[in-house]
Amino acid sequence: MRPQLNPNSYDFRLGTQLGVPVTNGGALEFSVIDLPVDGFVLEPRKMYLGHTLEKLGSDTYAMRLMGRSSLGRLGLFLQVSADLGHTGACHQWTLEIVAALPFRIYPKMRIGQILVLEEFWYAKGVRATLRSLQRTNPIETEH
Repeated sequence: MRPQLNPNSYDFRLGTQLGVPVTNGGALEFSVIDLPVDGFVLEPRKMYLGHTLEKLGSDTYAMRLMGRSSLGRLGLFLQVSADLGHTGACHQWTLEIVAALPFRIYPKMRIGQILVLEEFWYAKGVRATLRSLQRTNPIETEH
């Protein structure tokens, strides 16, 4: 088996449970199932919620969660909207999973990669500058 550590990323695995979308009176909910060992076929154009098998994170670095390109070329898309893992967060990550075609997934399969990012603004003092700007020019939000 190929190692999970790559030159620029780490392959993470799909956990053992999956949130399957269910419409209940017009509201979208998720029914949690245990993924069968022989796999589960995702229906096209539905978003499922999975989780990483591994606990991932760092007190020093931020990270991006991405789908594996080999699976993307087959029509499996991961982390469609929320791909940034903030510094200090370390846990099993919720995964947004969407298939373009029927796609069989398996528990513990290598489904994505994390890329570790150094926060350059610590060294450059940008974070302090951003905080200062926010205090003097707060961002207005509509209520």
